[in-house]
Amino acid sequence: MIKVCLKYPFFNLSLTAKGVFIALLLILYNPQELQSQKPFKIVIDAGHGGKDPGRPNKSGIKEKDIVLNIALDLGKKLKNSGNEVIFTRDKDIFLTLRQRAKIANDVDADLFISIHCNAFHDHRVYGSETFVYGLHVNKANFNVALKENEVIFLEEDFEKNYKGFDPNSPESLIGITLMQEEYLDQSILLASLVQDNFTKDLKRKNRGVKQSGFWVLHNTYMPSILIEAGFMTNAREGAYLNSKKGQIDISNSIFKAIESYKKAINYSADNQPKTINNIIYKVQISASKRRLELKSYNFKGLKNLSRIKQGSIYKYFYSSSSDLEEIKEKKKYARSKGFSNAYIVGFENGKLFDVD
Repeated sequence: MIKVCLKYPFFNLSLTAKGVFIALLLILYNPQELQSQKPFKIVIDAGHGGKDPGRPNKSGIKEKDIVLNIALDLGKKLKNSGNEVIFTRDKDIFLTLRQRAKIANDVDADLFISIHCNAFHDHRVYGSETFVYGLHVNKANFNVALKENEVIFLEEDFEKNYKGFDPNSPESLIGITLMQEEYLDQSILLASLVQDNFTKDLKRKNRGVKQSGFWVLHNTYMPSILIEAGFMTNAREGAYLNSKKGQIDISNSIFKAIESYKKAINYSADNQPKTINNIIYKVQISASKRRLELKSYNFKGLKNLSRIKQGSIYKYFYSSSSDLEEIKEKKKYARSKGFSNAYIVGFENGKLFDVD
């Protein structure tokens, strides 16, 4: 005991002095003060790279170069606005899907954004689409995920690292654990904002927000999206994607979407969350055993749609916002379009509850 007192002078202080010392420590090391200084952390993932050039196309442009340029420009904008940015790659190197997801998880990111370009055998196809992870997979969405997941075969020991996951198998996509479920609502919100900006600001064809089984999205533990910025196989769109102007335009739209997302979740400019509970409000417009495509023609012209499945029932929602007053106006609009029983619901930490 004497050795302890000699080694640590704190124990020789009076009770009053100890109290003053502890109070000073609490002032100097206030956890809330430290928390308020924590920046919003975003991982930007430029798809492909190194020995993986990306999706093939007749024009010979390389997806890996296009998406890296977009990622670097986006990262610069985000850093300049006070965010913390981590790149999975900032040069032409090959990374496994496992490594990409691990980078995001290890830094405990607030967002994960993976940037890609699309390709299709029909050169007339064009437009942008943004994916979130989900099991509501139609054939077209599955094929997109399948192509992006094929990079697994370029990795050494892929059978060991992916524990039998077969990128060519629909059963593998459906059978894996839905680790992203908790963040699905936030992911859909961000994806919708990205697509809205592409459409309104860049006049791009909106191919929608979609769900599919991308391995890299499945294994990140935060809101995550995968952007397919356009089709390299379309001559006009491919040239745009490969141009400096196109790449800056795309990064601008993504940047604005992230800033809008931060406002929607009540993340303030001084990097401190305004609220502890993150509640997102939506208008539930219908429920059915039928799984409908989230197309405006299926919902009397409404856009910004989302869907979840509970048991055997699909629930369909219109709009999304953290502002209850805004959603009340959206409910009125939905009712004016013919959804007379529309009502407001909320999502808190991924759990659905009734508001009306």
